[in-house]
Amino acid sequence: MQTVICMKWGNRYSSKYVNTLYKSVQKHTKKITRLICYTDDSYGINQNVICEPLPKIKIPKELSFTPWRKLSVWNKSLFEFREDILFLDLDLVITGNLDRFFDYKIGEYCVIENWTQKGLSIGNTSCFKLPNYRYSHILENFEKNSYEIFKQYKIEQNYISKEIKKQNFWPSDWCKSFKHDLLPSWPKRIWEPAKLPKNTSIVAFTGKPDPDDVVLGKWPVPISQFYKKIYKQLKTPDWVNNNWS
Repeated sequence: MQTVICMKWGNRYSSKYVNTLYKSVQKHTKKITRLICYTDDSYGINQNVICEPLPKIKIPKELSFTPWRKLSVWNKSLFEFREDILFLDLDLVITGNLDRFFDYKIGEYCVIENWTQKGLSIGNTSCFKLPNYRYSHILENFEKNSYEIFKQYKIEQNYISKEIKKQNFWPSDWCKSFKHDLLPSWPKRIWEPAKLPKNTSIVAFTGKPDPDDVVLGKWPVPISQFYKKIYKQLKTPDWVNNNWS
């Protein structure tokens, strides 16, 4: 049994994102794989998804709806799982086999090398594998010194990258960023869709646009920044339509 986990809180993402993730996991694994969603609202989520309450975490109120809440997956209460667990954000598109993520460096923490901080040993936690019987100090230290840690690191993945001395990055072609790796430069993006590398299994959509936006061929722009519509344009790739529904 392979285990994939995700988190959904607040109203940033709907149940559709969890359901799409579930269908994609089943489509792109050959081994028996379950999805556990830690959430504060299970309404509308596919009954085949195992929904659990959000893991407990002592976190300042102003950070409780930010990615810092993801640190709660290092909670000892989850240590009933003795196998490696694959964490996936909701705003990504699975495009290829996931089994190899479980087989890669078994028993070790594995993560994406952050696309915008190459060579700085910073992991991007859109997709990471945690041996959750280790590294409980990540959450424990944060709960004791949350404000100091937030002021020092600003982003939770920077904090994790410093706390885990032995980081293992996924092979670079396995995980790509839609905006940083695949989206053509302007003005080619107006008529040319993003191309998917042959060996890529996960495409992350950090910030905007979300996968739903890309399906519609739109890149949302705040009214106050209407001028950005000049370069925030895109064509919908077939590989997004084929893997997001």
